[in-house]
Amino acid sequence: MRFTDIAVICAYFLLLPLVAIMVSRRGKTPGDFLSASHDLPWWAICLSLVATETSTLTFISIPGIGYTSGMVFLGLAGGYLIGRLIVAIWFLPLYAQGQIRSAYQYLGERFGPGLQCAASGAFLVTRLLAEGVRLSAGLLPLTWMLEHNGIFLNHLLVLTLIIAFTLAYTVLGGLKAVVWSDTIQLCIYLFGAAACAFLLMHDLPSDGWTLAWTAGKMSPFHTLHVRTLLSDPFTPLAALVGGAILSVASHGSDQLMVQRLLAARNLRDARYALVGSAFVVAFLFGLLSLVGVQLWITHQGTSLTALGLHSPDELFPNYIVSGLPAGLGGLLLAGVLSATMGSLSSTLNAMAGASLTDFGPLPERFLKQWGRFFGFRESPLFAPRLMTLLWSIALVLVALWFTQGEQSAVILGLTIAGWSYGPTLGVFLFGMLYPAARARDALAGFLTSLAGMAATMKFLQYTGYHVAFPWLVPLGIAGMLMTARFSMLFTGSARQEFQSAHDTRKN
Repeated sequence: MRFTDIAVICAYFLLLPLVAIMVSRRGKTPGDFLSASHDLPWWAICLSLVATETSTLTFISIPGIGYTSGMVFLGLAGGYLIGRLIVAIWFLPLYAQGQIRSAYQYLGERFGPGLQCAASGAFLVTRLLAEGVRLSAGLLPLTWMLEHNGIFLNHLLVLTLIIAFTLAYTVLGGLKAVVWSDTIQLCIYLFGAAACAFLLMHDLPSDGWTLAWTAGKMSPFHTLHVRTLLSDPFTPLAALVGGAILSVASHGSDQLMVQRLLAARNLRDARYALVGSAFVVAFLFGLLSLVGVQLWITHQGTSLTALGLHSPDELFPNYIVSGLPAGLGGLLLAGVLSATMGSLSSTLNAMAGASLTDFGPLPERFLKQWGRFFGFRESPLFAPRLMTLLWSIALVLVALWFTQGEQSAVILGLTIAGWSYGPTLGVFLFGMLYPAARARDALAGFLTSLAGMAATMKFLQYTGYHVAFPWLVPLGIAGMLMTARFSMLFTGSARQEFQSAHDTRKN
């Protein structure tokens, strides 16, 4: 590895934790640790949202998808914008009504603690698996790029180093350190991607863009066919409608994103951050897709197999180690590290927050008793910091179980997230649409929908039939609402609702 690249990577590892900790010195209570004292600027929350949802999978996978399918992720960003607007109008006011630190506290207030625990538990399981995929996917290009430069480290050691540096600022600084580090990290890999696009631009043949346009690489959507209606995630219907519903689920009912919005100073700032993130993520998707199209032009449309690559995720890492000048290669490797650490720190903080907020005082009480038993000094931040550490250990174990296949890792991660997104969003909608709904109706619908989604996904895997990830969320919503509505009819809640509406009209 060139000395300049090593210097860039070392500077990144040394400076990022120091900067993140310095900007997050204030805050000595668990509430500050998990909500950043509600004094973060909206633009920092905006960038943190994008850094959290994009991760390593986005950075390494989208150029490969751009190579094979063109600018289709840009079309998906259009659906994300629609979904964020819906969340900004209807969901954020619900969270702004009280001092809420978790998305699932609203469900607890609406339906009771049982459903709050169930929804939070589903979030923790989903996030553990999805982040395991992210970490596993991120290790492969990292170790491959290091080996290509003569540094041979096994996956466990690389994973341990990433976890250690991420914990350094996540445990010490809490959510404020996470948000500011996310902001820095997003800027790093945005600049790296822009630099790649600029360098590739000068090597393209004169007719390259014409060839890309003729081959359909510049279109933001795939052509809609009946046979691919449910299996292709990049048709206009799937990208705009399915993508909007997916964005409502992820940014309106998932603690990973809602935690950042709850840290805003007020409702207006939360809305600015949320809607602004849609434009930033569209810019990032477009930039990374453009790099993929430029590589397609450079290689004259040669298939990935002919290039000696086994999956689309190998394309961009291969370009980083072989096609970039000194210094920029190290910056792009730091970009991959940034994407990995940004999503990881956000996940750890959100999981710690959900664990300590949604399950009553028992987890925090247990952790404090455990600390006193082993002689640790009493501290109000002991419980959230220890919970963060425990979730990091769990993530290491899960990441080591996953192996990378031929499917794009970003698609696999979104598919895993789709398991709980639909049922969770369905519960929120159920509470809004049916004022007379009871906790038992909502809980029955939620648990049945989760089980049904797991069975459906297993059946689809067994039969080989593919349902695109944007459609998994509507499927889960429909299953939850139908089951909960049936429970209302069976338990008499529907009759009570009808009678209440009749009395209201009569009066």
